[in-house]
Formats: sequence, structure tokens, C-alpha cells
Amino acid sequence: MSSSVLITGANRGVGLALARHYHAAGWAVIGVCRSGGEEAAELRDIAETLIEGIDVTRKEDVTRLKQELAGRRLDLLINNAGLLQDEVLGELDFDSIRTQMEINAYAPLRVTETLLDNLGEGAKVANITSRMGSIADNDSGGRYGYRASKAALNAFGKSLAVDLKPRGIAVAQIHPGYVQTRMVNFGGMISAEEAATGIAQRIEALTLENSGGFWHSNGETLPW
Repeated sequence: MSSSVLITGANRGVGLALARHYHAAGWAVIGVCRSGGEEAAELRDIAETLIEGIDVTRKEDVTRLKQELAGRRLDLLINNAGLLQDEVLGELDFDSIRTQMEINAYAPLRVTETLLDNLGEGAKVANITSRMGSIADNDSGGRYGYRASKAALNAFGKSLAVDLKPRGIAVAQIHPGYVQTRMVNFGGMISAEEAATGIAQRIEALTLENSGGFWHSNGETLPW
């Protein structure tokens, strides 16, 4: 029986590259996305199961996700869905900051908690975060909503690692790198495929002993 991986935000960018990677490795891919239609065309060919129309910030949508996965074991949960917006001091958009907190921090925590019954001993959770969530590494300022939301995600992930260790579930916070995706207008330094390969390597190396860490996809340990 093949291992199973659930990926949120799986219809494009890093999420789609991860779906490709795990599909090629023989995993059963469960792709979750908010938008269906043409945006999910390739994912539809890759995923064993495609669950569309899931807004991970909505309790009722995440509850529906749980219902559709009732009784199914997940070996790996990748919380990938995210949003990057910019704010300028003096003209801060607090609605934007709030939205980024909902998507980047609260949603991964909600999804993980909701799917706990699907995550048995030996399962892993990977939160796709950002080094911009590092307080120690912030020497350029700005990006208030994105930085704060990813810092919150890192804190949530660390607590999840502590709380899930007795259940035999390991948790990692992984920065994919500066990736050539729509999120950054395709101006990144590495391809989504390169990022997915690095993320998968970090997940493979994840154990209960190193659970809770914060890593770059290239293997570098990042400062909190």
C-alpha cells in the first residue's frame, strides 16, 4: 500500500511541484485547493484524490475536508497554502495583515488539528513557512503581515511538535527558498521543482528527535 500525502494549495507553484514530486515517487497524492477548473487541470492528472473548493480559512470547508477523508490515514500533511502581500509603514492595511494571519498561520493550525485522527504514529507534518518569519534574521523591515504570520506559524509548529511527539508524529517548519512562483512575480532564484526536491529531503530527514526545527530547504538550520 503506497504512502499518502495531503498537500494544501496544491494546484500551482511549490504545491504543484510537491504533488509532482510525490506522485513520481509513488505516493498517493491528495491535492487540496480553493480553485478548481483550469487552474487544477494538471493536478487533476497527478492526484489520486482531488478535493476542490476548500478555503482553509473557513471552518466549514476544513470540516468538509475531514469528512471526505474519514477513515483514511495520512502519512504526510504538507500545509503549503499561503499568501504574500506588502504593507508600507504609515499606510498599513490591517485587513491585509489580518488576511495573511488567517491564511499563513491560523489555517495550518486548523487543518492540522482537524485532521489529527488521520495522522497516526509515524506520520509527519510539514509547514511551509518562510525565513521572513525569523525575528533574528530580519534586517530589512517591512512585510508586516507576512513576517508576523510566518513567525506565528513557526510558533504554532513548534508547539505542535511538542504536543504531537507522544503520538509519534514529527513536525517541521520548512522555508522553500526564494522560488520562481506567482507569489513573487516569478522573480525568485530557484525553480519550484528545486524547492520541492529540497523540501522532500528535509521531510525525509525529519524524525521525532529533530522534530520542531526550522530549516531552509537546502538543509540550513534557520534562526528563530
